[in-house]
Amino acid sequence: MGDPMRRRQFMVAIGSAIIAPRLWPLAAVAQQGEPIRRIGLLMNLASDDPESQRRVAAFVQALQQLSWTDGRNLRIEYRWGAGDAGLFRKYAAELAALAPDVILATGTPVMEALQQVTRTVPIVFVTVIDPVGAGFVESLARPGGNSTGFTLFEYGMSGKWLELLKEIAPGVKRVAVLRDSAIGSGTGQLAALQAVAPSFGVELSPVGIRDAGEIERSLATFATGSNGGVIVTASTLALVHRELIVTLAARYRLPAVHGDRTFVSAGGLISYGPDRVDPFRRAADYVNAS
Repeated sequence: MGDPMRRRQFMVAIGSAIIAPRLWPLAAVAQQGEPIRRIGLLMNLASDDPESQRRVAAFVQALQQLSWTDGRNLRIEYRWGAGDAGLFRKYAAELAALAPDVILATGTPVMEALQQVTRTVPIVFVTVIDPVGAGFVESLARPGGNSTGFTLFEYGMSGKWLELLKEIAPGVKRVAVLRDSAIGSGTGQLAALQAVAPSFGVELSPVGIRDAGEIERSLATFATGSNGGVIVTASTLALVHRELIVTLAARYRLPAVHGDRTFVSAGGLISYGPDRVDPFRRAADYVNAS
């Protein structure tokens, strides 16, 4: 793997799986005198999160390349959930009540909130794991309903995180797996890791990430043992708490593998996963076709 700095910078990006688009019969381009197209955008992060801004900027730029400009022939209704389930539900209801032409949804918790309030407003989702298992679409080829979009990866990729951890820290015998147990993809990623853990000779310890206190207490307790490492599975809550997670891993000298390169930008050791910005660019095509 090379020297420590090269390990720290090592990240692998894979393409997001594309779900067959469901096209809604609306005009592709707003002409002069026609109503302005309205888009709802419900983000899973805070408005001042640099990663949130980077992803939204990619989406808006892609729309501009398709001749859509916010304030001219387009109006974007922004809502920022900041990882708060209560805000997701509140803003999902607000956006659905506005009856926009389409809503861009970011992450599984956001999709869950939106599906509770509308089955008619078209939704394009990004950064969602296992949309079929979560019930968002009927299948990847035939989404059905009012939702379509992009899925991040299959659960089997989670095993690569453990493989990488053992490669950079062969002595690791115990692994804390940080995951959001409230969503199906948190359980799915953990199950994939449990399936391969025996072959690597490691014991897994699931760690909840409902709030900062839970993360701090769990990792402090885990760090009292020896030969430990960390795997951070993909979720909105993990991303919201990324600086804390990176800080704690460094404090307790726990080698960590992350499912999102954003953690490496925050000082984490290594990540392996898909590009999280590109789906926002691609989503503009789906919104344009809606």
